[in-house]
Amino acid sequence: MDKILMSHMGFYGFHGVLDEERAIGQKFFIDVELSLDLSGAGASDDVAQTVSYAEVYDDVKYFAESARYNLIEALAENIAQRILAKYGVVAEVLVRVKKPEAPVRGIFDYFGVEIRRAR
Repeated sequence: MDKILMSHMGFYGFHGVLDEERAIGQKFFIDVELSLDLSGAGASDDVAQTVSYAEVYDDVKYFAESARYNLIEALAENIAQRILAKYGVVAEVLVRVKKPEAPVRGIFDYFGVEIRRAR
């Protein structure tokens, strides 16, 4: 299956179980992979034969910046469900949410979740 890749999209959101996370907010990075048939778009050079990654970006941005979740699992799930509901040509979606400023003492790059949902 072909893929559209959207990598390391940065957002500032208010997700977390701690009060300070929900009050102060923090950075989140989100990757999205859309699995779909891109042969029609490749042959026709017509955007109507694919998914606009600008529209997907706006959908992801809404969930990352406007909605609020206790868990990044819920953030990822809502993004995946929105994409599958809105873009009928997408057969499968992978969503990876990275939380580089998680309130955990220690040295780490990020904590995150990755989910894959299919029709």
